Amino acid sequence: MSIWQIQEAKAQFSELVKQAQSQGPQEITLHGRPTAVVVSRELYDQLARTDVSLVDFMRNSPLHGLDDLEFERDTSLTRNVVF
Repeated sequence: MSIWQIQEAKAQFSELVKQAQSQGPQEITLHGRPTAVVVSRELYDQLARTDVSLVDFMRNSPLHGLDDLEFERDTSLTRNVVF
């Protein structure tokens, strides 16, 4: 991953985008600290994939269909709230 200072990224934005497409994520720093990462649209779509519904996700879980699952519950007393 290439690292760009923010002023360099602004001045060479077209090159930054081209490198994100051809070479992968590009990190941008501000005052020497990592601030942002520019990625290609293809990588973004892959990372933000939402084509699986929650129901399908749960059905594909390795725990789906197990009847002997037990979840521990917190048995401590509830706190008093004054309204």
